[in-house]
Amino acid sequence: MTKNFAIFQASAEHGDVLGEIHAESWKAAYSGFFAPEFWAEAVRHRRGKWHDVLAKGQDTVLLAALDERPLNFSYFGSSPTRPGSAEIFGFYGHPDRWGTGSADALMTATLRRLREDGFGRVHLWTLRDTPRSRRFYAKSGFTESGAVRGHDFGDGNPIDQVEYEFVLTGMPRE
Repeated sequence: MTKNFAIFQASAEHGDVLGEIHAESWKAAYSGFFAPEFWAEAVRHRRGKWHDVLAKGQDTVLLAALDERPLNFSYFGSSPTRPGSAEIFGFYGHPDRWGTGSADALMTATLRRLREDGFGRVHLWTLRDTPRSRRFYAKSGFTESGAVRGHDFGDGNPIDQVEYEFVLTGMPRE
């Protein structure tokens, strides 16, 4: 059975929903990477940051929902390190909704939107030791670039991230 996901650009009214998805996704996927004293503050920050992000309106946030229930979101814009390319800064799904197929639908919509916005390439970074995320990006058509960076999430302990790339120019138009 094919599900009809509603995918739309998030607005200021979605700040709490994005915060809930981001915080719960982080709790499920990343808790083992951080010391407990840092962890609670990192989750709190992710829960509360989205009103400000949306108010700035500098980048795009797409939200996927099924039966009006928000499932996941993507956050993307121009790459700060690769002129002419896009970067997906975040792609998060609420863990209670993993396996619904909404992530596939949202990634397709995200890549389509980037192509419509004139980008020919997109890249993203994900933690090296997150096999679920890495499988998802590979299944979505991304390939590893071979680049690795240490990223400090604010606790002074950089964690290795690997870069994935996608060429948008070969995507079919709908």
